[in-house]
Amino acid sequence: MNVVILAAGMGKRMQSALPKVLHAIAGKPLLQHVIETARSLQTKSPAAICVIVGHGGDQVLSTVAAPDLHFAKQEPQLGTGHAVAQAVPMLDDAQPTLILYGDVPLTTAASLQRLIAASESGGLAVLTAHMDDPSGLGRMVREDGKIVRIVEQKDATEAERAIKEINTGIMIAPTAHLKRWLATLSNNNAQGEYYLTDIVARAVADGVPVVSAQPDAIWETLGVNSKVQLAELERIHQLNVAKKLLEQGVTLLDPARIDVRGSLICGRDVSIDVGCVFEGQVTLGDGVQIAANCVIKDAQIGAGSQIKAFCHIEDAVVGAQSQIGPYARLRPGTVLGEDVHIGNFVEIKNTQIANHSKANHLAYIGDATVGSRVNIGAGTITCNYDGANKFRTIIEDDAFIGSDSQLVAPVRVGKGATLGAGTTLTKDAPDGKLTVSRPKQLTIDAWQRPVKVKK
Repeated sequence: MNVVILAAGMGKRMQSALPKVLHAIAGKPLLQHVIETARSLQTKSPAAICVIVGHGGDQVLSTVAAPDLHFAKQEPQLGTGHAVAQAVPMLDDAQPTLILYGDVPLTTAASLQRLIAASESGGLAVLTAHMDDPSGLGRMVREDGKIVRIVEQKDATEAERAIKEINTGIMIAPTAHLKRWLATLSNNNAQGEYYLTDIVARAVADGVPVVSAQPDAIWETLGVNSKVQLAELERIHQLNVAKKLLEQGVTLLDPARIDVRGSLICGRDVSIDVGCVFEGQVTLGDGVQIAANCVIKDAQIGAGSQIKAFCHIEDAVVGAQSQIGPYARLRPGTVLGEDVHIGNFVEIKNTQIANHSKANHLAYIGDATVGSRVNIGAGTITCNYDGANKFRTIIEDDAFIGSDSQLVAPVRVGKGATLGAGTTLTKDAPDGKLTVSRPKQLTIDAWQRPVKVKK
């Protein structure tokens, strides 16, 4: 099947230098949503996808380019019919052509499959919908129940404007017929453009059946022409995602306050509080609890773990039964074992921490390998960067790191070793011993605190 995606519009109402089709819903460009839906269609042969670009075409191409995509440029932009005509050299006459829109991101594969099925008799199939207020949209004109043409709002009579059935713009046509119809289009209309919708009247004149199919929901047909509409579709999409999660058994404290910008896979009895954002590929194991206002990206959270409020986790693995936060940050390369506790205002980066270890307060652990049952006191820092190179810190099993310690890498803390509070460690600490690095405490008896001089 041929697929043509129209993505050439400027989008003046977006008030942005970014091409309209590159604005994002759920962290992904509008156009990318449409491309992925086209790829997912179950057809007799893989879809040959052609994207029509115009304003910001180079930026669009560089953003979505892929081996299975072809591109054609529409310049100047003279209407939807003119846009589809730019793809004509790439269309296989033996396959039907499906026409989609790069700024209509939420059309489902199921609705498109219904449209494809309606066209299998060899006719022209149009996706239509019924709207209480069809203002500004093309109307489906029928005679004796059969579609005879589509009339645009600006060209419609009063009677035609009263029609509630609208054209979504999405259609599938026999390609050989489509090419011939496109060649006959005229711009003699209120907009001075070549309307793709005029091919319906051409099909009727040629005796080609014109049929219709309807989407499962009206939001599948909604396009984006402004930031207001973009925000509205974002909420629709996120609510759809939330409903699917609820149906899978996930507890959402408020389905209206979750954002999934990628893939979120949840086990049984997962609970997610309000204001959480999930990006990339995130997996939550059975019984995971995510408290309010967390941002989690490309991460795996093991079964039974608790992520407390205001945590930021990116490209990290959290083992089962662990407790993270509140206000913790796990940066890329963090791998935590089972029953690991990372507390408030603790930052972990490129570090592996084994089972049952704890860093509960105000610490930075970077480029380190930490064993099991290690306790890291408040204020501890691994000094892993000398301004040019990074070095690794090794903390072995059962070590105890006193508060306000600095571990200057490369350095090793031996098994069962203890660092006294305030230690600056520059040499390896031996197994099972207390290592302290701090000056002797003194009390100066004759010292007096300075007194502020009166002016």
